[in-house]
Amino acid sequence: MQNVDPIFILEPIIVIALSIGTIVFWHRKEGITKYVLGFSLLAYGGAIAAKVAFQYLTAPSFLVISQGSLALLGLYLGLQTVIFEVGGAFLVARFAVSRRKMKKSDGVGYGLGLAFWENAVLLSATSLLSLLLYYITIAQGGAAAGSLYTLLSKSQPQLFSPPIEGLQFIGWGILERISSLMAHLAWGYLCLKSAIAHEKAYFLLALPMGLIDFLVPFAGTMPVSLFEIIVFMLATFCVLGAVYVTRR
Repeated sequence: MQNVDPIFILEPIIVIALSIGTIVFWHRKEGITKYVLGFSLLAYGGAIAAKVAFQYLTAPSFLVISQGSLALLGLYLGLQTVIFEVGGAFLVARFAVSRRKMKKSDGVGYGLGLAFWENAVLLSATSLLSLLLYYITIAQGGAAAGSLYTLLSKSQPQLFSPPIEGLQFIGWGILERISSLMAHLAWGYLCLKSAIAHEKAYFLLALPMGLIDFLVPFAGTMPVSLFEIIVFMLATFCVLGAVYVTRR
């Protein structure tokens, strides 16, 4: 029985290192206070909790109504990101500003904090633990190993790919996390700028950035390379738009 290729642990390790590296770099450049990281955790953690609760209450009914429509599913996921992640980031930023715990120069740090909690903690740390658990379980053999192998070979067949193919999956996965970092950076930056300057236009520009999650259901309908390039281009536009509007 083939085991999971251990090369796949490179992806979460690299993403965790990249996420920590951006925080350390910006802390040395501009300074990231414990309040910035704490409020970004509050915003992101609250958004994920709200998403989980909302989906628990609405997902069964929505799946029946949508009848498998990818476009409707994309809207369902994208609007949740708009409302809970972007909207929540703004509310937390406004609260922090009202308590004088964050200032104008904290915009980039706030956005990087939002990206850190998603990419390094929620996704990469849990992925790393899961991959290690998969490898150990299959290596031990027995009924549990056979059941896990059968499940993974159907749900995540790429984990058993040859190293050359595995490196391609890892590369595209890292690019996806970079896109996520850029998107969170853009809307976190705009939300704090909006709260500081009392400029609604910044927040209104940030809101539709959450619709990047509209593409999630379409991931399996096109080549991985095409999907990741499209997501990366959208994330790039988010960053460029945030910089352009605020510098004007």
